[in-house]
Amino acid sequence: MEASTFQQLIDMWYDPLYRFALSLARNGDDALDLTQQTFARWAEKGHTLRDKDRAKSWLFMVLYREFLDSRRLKQREVLGEVEAALDRQALERPASGSGIDAASVIAALGALDETFRAPLSLFYLESHSYKEIAEILDIPIGTVMSRIARGKEQLRTKLQITAAGPGKVVPMRPAKGEQHG
Repeated sequence: MEASTFQQLIDMWYDPLYRFALSLARNGDDALDLTQQTFARWAEKGHTLRDKDRAKSWLFMVLYREFLDSRRLKQREVLGEVEAALDRQALERPASGSGIDAASVIAALGALDETFRAPLSLFYLESHSYKEIAEILDIPIGTVMSRIARGKEQLRTKLQITAAGPGKVVPMRPAKGEQHG
């Protein structure tokens, strides 16, 4: 692979891959390592990819597998908080009328189990389709859809508790299309 082509690939996908790695690892140093390992893997094996239009999915899938490998090696969940994955302005701007800012949303996302955190991050932070997420995580598309739905419900619960403060739960409006129970 030519150096200029490799550099173009890095320029195009470094930030989205890093954000995804950060949402998984919850640690900036580990996210940096995962991102670098992903590009190192591309340098070794990227030339074997027949359909270059699938480079995006391939890179995200490799990063996810690198994460799983690193987690298995450590035999423990990676600890730490999710660092800023969104634009700094979004972190400073509270969500309209809810009293919950983007930092609270990111912290709540970081507190979710990786089973739900990965699909939610790929869908909402990286704008991947269900099909792309299924390929990246190597799970059926129906599983992607159910994990996103369950993850959203867990996230909503965590945010209700955050909005109310310690020991209280604030009722939130049901999501669009949901019935109020």
